Amino acid sequence: MPPEGLFERAADDTRTEIMEATYEALTEYGYADLTIQRIADEFDKSKSLLYHHHDGKDDLLTGFLEFALDHFEEDMSLADSGPADERLDALFDVLVDTDSDVDEEFVGVLVELRAQAVSDEAYADQFAKNNEFLRSHVTDIIADGIDEGVFREVDPEQTASFLVTLLNGRMTERTTTENPDAARSVRRELDRYVETRLLAENPEAGHAASNADACRSTGGMGK
Repeated sequence: MPPEGLFERAADDTRTEIMEATYEALTEYGYADLTIQRIADEFDKSKSLLYHHHDGKDDLLTGFLEFALDHFEEDMSLADSGPADERLDALFDVLVDTDSDVDEEFVGVLVELRAQAVSDEAYADQFAKNNEFLRSHVTDIIADGIDEGVFREVDPEQTASFLVTLLNGRMTERTTTENPDAARSVRRELDRYVETRLLAENPEAGHAASNADACRSTGGMGK
């Protein structure tokens, strides 16, 4: 199943209907056997409408990647509150753990499409945008944590690059290997990394300072 809310739409949201039909056909047939006709079979409206919005299969699929990224960015912005260490922990929950809200089927779709980026510039460009957003998001979390006194004085961009590389590898492993203990092992080491390389000696002091700043900015209403 796709992430919750990915295909929520208004009554006449053609773009979302096309993206949902694309996703359904892709999960059923895979990239190699996917055709515009098979996408049209999942679409309630005319096949000509697909060609009105997209030039062909690959244009539809890169459009789907952009659509999924828009949803991911929106979800991240809605969850972008609270202490930085808790925000980072929540991101690990989503991208590392196999029992997260991100279904294996959906991760598998992204991994299959990512493979096309090896030889197709349009896919490569879209995944570069995806990676840049995730790297920027993690960088912001780490920088916020340093400001809060929760994290040590590390290089936010360098640390984010390391974590995003690891998270991308974990997402690929989730759908291409059979290792039921991998999620637990990776998560344990990630938590250990945060504990030994990121967390300040007294992160609770940072939480307290952050809460005090919030109270001051709201005139004491945060108490």
